[in-house]
Amino acid sequence: MAVKITEECIACGACEAECPNDAIYEAGKEYTLGGQTFPALSDETTYIVPEKCTECVGFNDEPQCIPSCPTEAIALDPDHTETPDQLKAKKEHLDTIGR
Repeated sequence: MAVKITEECIACGACEAECPNDAIYEAGKEYTLGGQTFPALSDETTYIVPEKCTECVGFNDEPQCIPSCPTEAIALDPDHTETPDQLKAKKEHLDTIGR
C-alpha cells in the first residue's frame, strides 16, 4: 500500500527529505520515473507518486514520511494496497529503471 498526503499538508517539505524513493513532490512540480517526466499529480498539495512509493520497503521497516509530518497529513492509501512481496518487487524494479 502506498501512502498519500491529505489536505492538512502545510508544504513544509519534511517528508520529501525522508523519502528514499524520491516519490514525494511539491504541488505543481513534474515528477520523473524511469528517466521520463510526467505532469504533477496535484497542483494544490504536496503529493506522493504511488508507482514510486514502496512504503520504504528495502530501506526501512516502516514508511519514514508518516512520522516526519508535523501535521499528520500523511496516511496509508487504501486505494493502492500492495503486499510486502509486491512492495519488494516494486523497489527492485525502481532500482533497475531509475527513480
